[in-house]
Amino acid sequence: MQLEVFPNPEPARDYEIRFECPEFACLCPKTGQPDFATIRIVYVPDEVCVELKSFKVYLWSFRDQGVFHEAITNRILDDLVAALSPRRIEIEAEFNVRGGIYTTVNAEWSK
Repeated sequence: MQLEVFPNPEPARDYEIRFECPEFACLCPKTGQPDFATIRIVYVPDEVCVELKSFKVYLWSFRDQGVFHEAITNRILDDLVAALSPRRIEIEAEFNVRGGIYTTVNAEWSK
């Protein structure tokens, strides 16, 4: 899935863009059962911004993939860095309880 971008309307200014995606889903790679999470993203764009519909479809592409929480958080970060080359980006993936344990994974990148 290709992330679409558009030109940053204010490239000379540092400002934050925040997304909260409360319906993220993937599969547990051990059991095959669904995992659900809220993905929060904060980034400072440089030359481009991510187009939201393409980002939504990108997130949907993980619904049938078995992946560990740590891996998916870092993959989303890597894919956004590759598409946007932002000045700074942080991702928080807050997974619903599984086996009595809540998992939150944070990853960040900056130029």
